[in-house]
Amino acid sequence: MAFVRSPWIERFSSSSACWRVTFMLFVAFALVGVWMFTSSTVVPLEISPQEASKFELKKQLPQTDSRPSENGSGNAFTESYMSTDHNWDDSQADKFGEAQSEGSKIDVGNQRDGQDNVIGENVERNASHMEDKTIGDKSNNVMKNEEPNLSMNINEFKDGGLQENDKKNSKQSENNDHDGMLSEKDNIRTGDVTKDEVFPNVSQLELLNETNAQVGAWSTQATESRNEKELQVSSSWSEVTKYNWKLCNVTAEADNIPCLDNEEAIKRLPTTKHYEHRERHCPEEAPTCLVPLPNGYRGTIKWPNSREKIWYYNIPHTKLVELKGHQNWVKVSGEYLTFPGGGTQFKFGASRYIDIIQKSFPVIAWGSRSGVILHVGCGVAGFGGSLFDKDVLTMSFAPKDEHEAQVQFALERGIPAILAVMGTKRLPFPGMVFDVIHCARCRVPWHIEGGMLLLELNRLLRPGGFFIWSATPVYRKTVEDIGIWKAMFELTKMMCWEMVSKSKDSVNKVGLVIFRKPSNNECYEQRVVNTPPICQESDDLNASWNVSLQACMHRLPVHPVLRGFGWPDKWPSRLERAPYWLDKAQVGIYGKPAPEDFQTDFQHWKRVVSKSYLNGIGINWSTVRNIMDMRSVYGGFAAALRDLPVWVMNVVPIDFPDTLPIIYERGLFGMYHDWCESFSTYPRTYDLLHADHLFSRLKTRCKLLSVIVEVDRILRPEGFLIVRDDMQTIQEIENILKSLHWDIRLSYSKETESLLCMQKKMWRPQEIEAKSASIS
Repeated sequence: MAFVRSPWIERFSSSSACWRVTFMLFVAFALVGVWMFTSSTVVPLEISPQEASKFELKKQLPQTDSRPSENGSGNAFTESYMSTDHNWDDSQADKFGEAQSEGSKIDVGNQRDGQDNVIGENVERNASHMEDKTIGDKSNNVMKNEEPNLSMNINEFKDGGLQENDKKNSKQSENNDHDGMLSEKDNIRTGDVTKDEVFPNVSQLELLNETNAQVGAWSTQATESRNEKELQVSSSWSEVTKYNWKLCNVTAEADNIPCLDNEEAIKRLPTTKHYEHRERHCPEEAPTCLVPLPNGYRGTIKWPNSREKIWYYNIPHTKLVELKGHQNWVKVSGEYLTFPGGGTQFKFGASRYIDIIQKSFPVIAWGSRSGVILHVGCGVAGFGGSLFDKDVLTMSFAPKDEHEAQVQFALERGIPAILAVMGTKRLPFPGMVFDVIHCARCRVPWHIEGGMLLLELNRLLRPGGFFIWSATPVYRKTVEDIGIWKAMFELTKMMCWEMVSKSKDSVNKVGLVIFRKPSNNECYEQRVVNTPPICQESDDLNASWNVSLQACMHRLPVHPVLRGFGWPDKWPSRLERAPYWLDKAQVGIYGKPAPEDFQTDFQHWKRVVSKSYLNGIGINWSTVRNIMDMRSVYGGFAAALRDLPVWVMNVVPIDFPDTLPIIYERGLFGMYHDWCESFSTYPRTYDLLHADHLFSRLKTRCKLLSVIVEVDRILRPEGFLIVRDDMQTIQEIENILKSLHWDIRLSYSKETESLLCMQKKMWRPQEIEAKSASIS
């Protein structure tokens, strides 16, 4: 019997098979779903507030190629990092503009005084503002009418020397509509930005070197991986260390200078006959306590008004008013200390006295032939302050003695001065650098002990330079004065100094004499008696850091290519030209022939200052007068500021190449210093400190914390610090300064190199240290 399948059974079998398939698929999808759910489960992470703010900040912005035109003009992201480890070739020298390459990130935030974390609301607002806007030439107008509160922080920079731009990419850059935009991987934090303010065009900041080859809008895996590794390594520095800051417990209080107020060391001195107690005696361990502010301290009065008056409570000392008020040094006038312009030898004004010097011997030629002056005895720096009107730069110095606060008055007025004494050590300057040395009534016994102190001036004076002396022995006829004059006359004759002028000032009723140092060795060789003796050839006339005085004279240069053989060019030509004695055979600091190195450095800093510092980093330059370049090379930074009403103390650290003679040759000035010790100045005396790759080098010799404490001591409240260094060092510095309640104005980093600008505030701790200058 044949089996016949009914239609119903066929339909049942078919639907049953479909159901089984459907069921199996459902089970399979369910299993897959369970697996996916369990795989995607995330365990919550615990992160620190600093890390949270860091992740909260991260915001990617579009990347563009912003290569400059070949002539370096336009909105180019231009190089300004020049390290001693980098060599430049001729084709690189004029091409500072480099593109922003792929390796940067941009973070935007809000940093306020006393806060260590970024405020998220402003982060989102500022980040969207930067995403939506191309930042162009408006950045040049940021500082014209108001001071922006900028606080940028980028964590990646690049090490390397200058590299030549590709011509094709440079051409493309000229037509690039997005030239002003920030790169995709820049990392920036900015402070409060009002609707009328704009962010600085980072492509114009001229901050750092760019050496990566361009790969379009996409970064390479190697670059991304390297950046991530560096970010992970550097993340340990993002935590802000907690410091227990205390005020210094010292007798000098608000005027403390650690190396000059070391009472314990001074007590142990076997003698003070040669003013040893006025010399530097640094503590074995540099202090890490903070100097308090005077009660009632206020922001300094701006130049040029500060030349005539300062706030009394900033330097509440009246001893000089009592001792020298009748000589028109300084007077109290309400809430001000006023400076009528007088001095011991020029009661009726320094300007008239300066003109009399010129008339008595016109070869002096203030501001032309004579441009860099050493003023022994300082007073309240009326002499140096008046010489600014003659285009003359004057280095005044005096000890911290019973003439209370004279150097402090000078600096508060905006006039250069340092604390130093004619004692047992050489002054911290190279030999043969000053055009003129002036001593009015400086109370220095030049004639004693074989003329030891006058021979120090001879070391410092340029061959053919002048010594101007207007002390009482020049014109008074007392027994003592006559004896001193006779001894000085004999001493200067044996030193081969020529007395070129002796005159009287009938108004001030003083006399002055001008001596000229010889310009060759002829007189030395013709002397019958070799006294003072000629120094041994091994005696380096430039060696002056903690070097004892020597009662001898150095031979003068005899070859036309040697420094000191000829007089520098007249001002301002001497500022811009490489000294004649820089030889092409000499290798400069950056690896080029010395004259080219000099010019490259000068052009470099002119671009950095004009395109970055003046408009792009949040500094109100109208408040800046006294500037210190903490690590100067050729003085290029100072030279680039010549058109501003500022002066710059160029410091050449003792463990860096000795380029200070070059700085003096171009009509600038400076001194040697060891930054592991305190600087010879009062607290709160500089408006801006600039440190180019200094701190990372110092870390190998001394504690960074104590160096930053010294920075805090020197800098005035509301003053600025600009640091260019490696990223790790910058992060350490930033953490310390944030704990001091400083404001970040700008921090820019790329790969391993960074730029930081921070502003000191009025904050001081309340607790006073017990004994030693240390923090926990």
